[in-house]
Amino acid sequence: MKKRIGSYPHVRVEGSGRGVVSQAGAVLLVETVRKTGLDTAISVALAPWLKPRAVHDPGKILPDVALAVALGGDCLADVGMLRAEPAVFGPVASDPTVSRLVGTLAAGGQRALNTIRSPAPSALTRMEVGPADGPGCDRFCDRGPGRRPGDRALRQGRHSCDLEKTFGHHPLTGFVDHGTGGSGKPVAALLRTGNAGSNTAADHATTTQLALVQLPKSHRRGRRTLIRTDSAGGAHEFVAWLAQRGRWLSYSVGMTITDAVHQAVVKVPLAA
Repeated sequence: MKKRIGSYPHVRVEGSGRGVVSQAGAVLLVETVRKTGLDTAISVALAPWLKPRAVHDPGKILPDVALAVALGGDCLADVGMLRAEPAVFGPVASDPTVSRLVGTLAAGGQRALNTIRSPAPSALTRMEVGPADGPGCDRFCDRGPGRRPGDRALRQGRHSCDLEKTFGHHPLTGFVDHGTGGSGKPVAALLRTGNAGSNTAADHATTTQLALVQLPKSHRRGRRTLIRTDSAGGAHEFVAWLAQRGRWLSYSVGMTITDAVHQAVVKVPLAA
């Protein structure tokens, strides 16, 4: 059975054997969108792009595209898998409508991108389930002296689907680790070309900025937030950016330990 709440139907389980639907695994994602109010927030943010007499709200179309990607889609036309299950996803726009919206938003440039990102922090705040404490944080956060329950760790990672450095993507991603499981939520993804460098400090700084904006304001600066990255972030420029006066972030940046570095560290007096 279902009833309409927000942009998506509310689906509940029954044992009657009637009303069976496909793609039911996506109900968890739909419920997350509904519970956090993300669909409503995006709808309000994208109101300037809502054309008069439009049938489909941009605030519903974009989450539909995201759901399609989560279900394995790799192109805009894959929203068709949602269209086939109106009992789960509600009304879904046609392929031309989706394509036109994406084209319009792309033409809006940075303004449109900032607008799309703006509802996320409030939605993430509503998703908070507990403090950054427990075994998950011990694994990811490298909690040190002075770090308290409730602190957050932003972790940067890389994923490349480019084997020849000539095609594909080499994005940088950011995750916030907290809670007992420490599994973390994705909060930033910077798309880059396949031949983008691993140690590009400007890209690491941009990804960190995007991730920090997604945190509650109280965690966007100050020692309660720890930035972690592997040796790809081990560039002087990125460390200097993290340590800028007024930013006051904790950070843990990896570096490759060559034999020369090892010998140099050994020479450092213990008193230092």
